[in-house]
Amino acid sequence: MINSKTILLVEDNLQDEILTLRALRRANLINQIDVVRDGQQALDYLFRQGEFADREGPDLPTVVLLDIGLPRLSGLEVLERLRADTRTALLPVVILTSSDEDRDRLKSYEVGANSFVRKPVDFSEFAETVARLGLYWLATNESPPQR
Repeated sequence: MINSKTILLVEDNLQDEILTLRALRRANLINQIDVVRDGQQALDYLFRQGEFADREGPDLPTVVLLDIGLPRLSGLEVLERLRADTRTALLPVVILTSSDEDRDRLKSYEVGANSFVRKPVDFSEFAETVARLGLYWLATNESPPQR
């Protein structure tokens, strides 16, 4: 569909990663989807540091799908750092999490999430939710212009 845009999936659960990738492919999203598995890797990827210092491709992805419960740095800590840096302050970030805690949802929006989506337990619901997310952020939404 729209293949010049990149998704960064920040997910430490291999099963959720596989389900997310499968759902995006089933929705015919042929975009590049990069995956990192902890909060520090996410920051390194986005700021081209550490193991991602020589990363090829666009400076920033079109959207970040960010889990809250990550090793090393939580998703909320990652989001706070992204919003504090002018290079990533406007980067669309979707919290995609299993958490059903109101405090997590509130905190996500307080620190700058563009959207908060609970991962449905049922696979078909999960696949539909992820497909809608991908289509919205890649095909419908217009991202802010690069500074």
